[in-house]
Amino acid sequence: MGSERDQMGTRFSLEDRVAVITGGANGIGRQTALVFAEAGASVAVWDMVEEPGHALVEEIGSAKAAFFKTNVTSREEVEAAVEATLARFGKIDILINNAGITRDAQLVRVKDGQVTGTMGDAEFDAVIAVNLKGVFNCTRAVAPHMIGRGYGRIVSASSVVGIYGNFGQTNYVATKSGVIGMTRVWARELGRRGITVNAVAPGFIGTDMVRGMPEHLLQEMVRHTPAGRMGQPEDVAYAYLFLASEEASFINGTVLSVDGGLVVGT
Repeated sequence: MGSERDQMGTRFSLEDRVAVITGGANGIGRQTALVFAEAGASVAVWDMVEEPGHALVEEIGSAKAAFFKTNVTSREEVEAAVEATLARFGKIDILINNAGITRDAQLVRVKDGQVTGTMGDAEFDAVIAVNLKGVFNCTRAVAPHMIGRGYGRIVSASSVVGIYGNFGQTNYVATKSGVIGMTRVWARELGRRGITVNAVAPGFIGTDMVRGMPEHLLQEMVRHTPAGRMGQPEDVAYAYLFLASEEASFINGTVLSVDGGLVVGT
């Protein structure tokens, strides 16, 4: 007979771990907070939206969760959130760089052979600030505390479009490709310190943002996904959970696609 664990199957546990989840108040981040709490972690939710953040803490329970209003584009706010999280929970074991925004536009828009517009500086800069600089800010602030303890798990949100590109998303694709590059650098720099650094590349996930798209586009996404459905926030949350677990301790510098085989089907 095998061990009790063999008979029950592996269950990824985050017991006694403290996880920071950026963009944790809604969508994938919210589901991740719920999954991590169920796995035993204490959860620090960093986000800009206060009402959903506090509601999530109430749902999980204030003994295991806390909300800190944080703008990840601000070094000062991120550093303050780190100190507040350490004061509340005493340590940070896991960082999930999940916060992200979109501001889609074509690089150059053409109609009837004439240029009618371009992607603006504000659209480009806003996405770079949150999706790329935000990941940098949070990792730079959290990593020293992980190094001091000789342990850490850092997982960042890339995207399938960061690997293959996508029409109308110069800014978003640049950030998600950049996240992959930073992940591979940090895996080399921090791996010897007991810290793994990985990325998750979701495909089309049924968040409120995606579901707000026209129905014919949603159906087109599903048609190009061999799994035959749109992804759900929990699909990404469980990928985060695995990479944050002890079972993933020898996975470092990788990008895990969670896309239902989307690229294969295109």
